[in-house]
This record gives sequence, structure tokens and C-alpha cells, in this order.
Amino acid sequence: MSEHKRIEGIAAPLLIDNLDTDQIMPKQFLRTITKEGLDRGALFDLRFHPDGGTKPDFVLNRPEYKDARILVGGANFGCGSSREHAVWGLQQLGVEAVIAPSFGEIFFSNALNNRLLLIVLEQEQIALLLQASARNGHRLLIDLEQMQLSCGSLAFPFTLAERHRKMIIEGLDMVGATLQLLPEIIAFEKRHAAASPWARVLPIDEDSHGQMA
Repeated sequence: MSEHKRIEGIAAPLLIDNLDTDQIMPKQFLRTITKEGLDRGALFDLRFHPDGGTKPDFVLNRPEYKDARILVGGANFGCGSSREHAVWGLQQLGVEAVIAPSFGEIFFSNALNNRLLLIVLEQEQIALLLQASARNGHRLLIDLEQMQLSCGSLAFPFTLAERHRKMIIEGLDMVGATLQLLPEIIAFEKRHAAASPWARVLPIDEDSHGQMA
């Protein structure tokens, strides 16, 4: 399998219910006009003291969870205001997947549209996985072909919309997924122009990969 078909690595327990996007990405880190450097702001108040010193007891600052690729969160993970920066920051921090009993609705859409995998499991399943991962170097395996989350002999199936599964496997965000439909978009534009010439818009130049001619 390629890395897009499976995610395997250290899973860090961040079992905080109602962890909102303001905590995931505090407001002072929203002033940038690019996506760069958001890893510094991700979970800042949990990771650092006000003076910038590291909080050694926070899970992601502990040696055993260094380079965690998976977060195991509490209920309603990512609730609160809509800010894609929260997703981008987690990704820049190295997080490729979040497992939780439930997610904030807007965060859920933002995450999957940016190829951050979110998996919903029952509380009891999460507890069993954490127990198993503690005996296995805190590692979990997510198989996107089998749609299964496992640790050793313990395995749980999960569900994911086929569109989102395809985007994650193929490394596509919403723009990339849309551009895969470019031939259909061009064909529709031509049909629409022929049927309603008074509403004709500038044609899409297929060679420009979606830019207007």
C-alpha cells in the first residue's frame, strides 16, 4: 500500500470533550495570509505556557508521543467557530487522522475537504484501542482499503463517504477533486451555452487546468 492507503503511527490520547477550534488554533495565529507556520499555533495554550515555555506534561510534549500521526480525541472534537486554520495547523503538526466519538459539524467538513481523516468510533471501542496501543508502543494502523482501524489483533471497522475516501487515498483536496471532473464540467458548459446562448459565460480552457480563458 502507499502511504495514502494506510496511516500507521503513534496515536496520542487527547481526551478532552468539546475541544473547540479556538483551542486548536487560537485567534492570534489567524492573522497570516498564508498557511505557513500554523504548526506553532496548533493547540498552543495546551502545549505552551504564556511565556512560550513548553508544558512537559502535555501529551504531545511527552517523549513517547513525539511525532504522533494520529490523535484520539474526546466527544465533540472541533466544535466552535469555523476556521480552516485549525485543520491546517494540525496537519502541519504532523497529524494525519483524528479518532473521536463525535466531531463539530463544520470542523468535520473542513477536515475531510483538506484530507485530514476523521474517524468516528464508540467510546468503548476507543478505550479498547488505547489499551491495546499502550501495549504496542502507542501505535495504531488505519487501513483505508479495508476501512478498518486496528492494533495487533484488535480491529474495528469505520465508515467514510466514498468521495472523502477517494480524496484521502489519492491525495486530493476539494480543488483537486473538482479538477478531476474537468471534462464533465467543460461538456456541461458547452451544452448550457448551446441551450441558453444569452446566458453564455466565458468557456473553460481545458489546457489551463480550470482557469478561465
